[in-house]
Amino acid sequence: MQELKITRNEAGQRLDKFLARYLNEAPKSFLYKMLRKKNIVLNDKRAEAGTILSEGDVLKLWLSDETISSFRGSSRKKEPETGRKERKGQQKLPSVPVIYEDRDIIIADKPAGMLSQKSRPSDISINEILLEHVLSDGGAGEERTGFTPSICNRLDRNTSGLITFAKTYPAARVLSELFRSRSLHKYYIAAVKGVMEEKAHVTAYLYKDESTNRAVVRQQPFPGAEAIETAYEPIRGNGEYTLLRILLITGKTHQIRAHLASLGHPVLGDPKYGDPVLNGKLKRRFGISSQLLHSHELHMPERVQEPLSHLSGQIFQAAIPEVFQKVMKTE
Repeated sequence: MQELKITRNEAGQRLDKFLARYLNEAPKSFLYKMLRKKNIVLNDKRAEAGTILSEGDVLKLWLSDETISSFRGSSRKKEPETGRKERKGQQKLPSVPVIYEDRDIIIADKPAGMLSQKSRPSDISINEILLEHVLSDGGAGEERTGFTPSICNRLDRNTSGLITFAKTYPAARVLSELFRSRSLHKYYIAAVKGVMEEKAHVTAYLYKDESTNRAVVRQQPFPGAEAIETAYEPIRGNGEYTLLRILLITGKTHQIRAHLASLGHPVLGDPKYGDPVLNGKLKRRFGISSQLLHSHELHMPERVQEPLSHLSGQIFQAAIPEVFQKVMKTE
């Protein structure tokens, strides 16, 4: 028999999902059968597969050690690449500014040029940096559930600003729902070409061409395209460029960059959707080689579920990079 006490990190999951992670090589039919026969019980009582686990619940597996071991298999994971011990020859990860941190989440300020998540083993991303930070503080995710702390929203490599990171499974579940339901509002700052004097709420249709990694935006529906919404208001202009505060409503890939470019106001420095001649000028004068787009604010809804209820109504802000101010001072 094996007894497992549900931790805070594991709470909020369905019982069958927890078991599928813990006994990751066991057929689902076997797990359901063990629940029916009360060979797996929760708090010494028969439990349904869909029961939501709470912190402190006690799960008993009336199975032999050999059976448990055989079904655990690859769930006994090796130490993550960004574990506590620095390996010989391993590159030391840089640090990033942490805007807010508690026992469930981190909100950090991602620099432009840094990946949100790595695509190759050799890449360095903010996800690995924050995971190492959590591991170094002794707050690693529970390996037995298969949950590893990770980011919950992504920014383009050359977009700077606020990114969220869940330390626990319950926090990841709540943050994912906030982003999915769009109840967590994301405000960006962008420096764009041209003069824009009126605030607006604009709509269009966007199609992401995976072969070119480029978005196409049109005003009318077209095959494969999805509806997008973007709201913006001018903050300041200098007669040549405009600084915008943008509310990202639908959040499609490259939405802000492609949508503003389609309106004739591309983001300054944007190598994919911007003005090549203007970008060359900005690079020579300021050294800019990426878009001036910054995830500036996160506005939490007035009611946030546990374990993040203490964040209800809060606003988190990342300072606007100095380069934005330098560009906007030009005449």
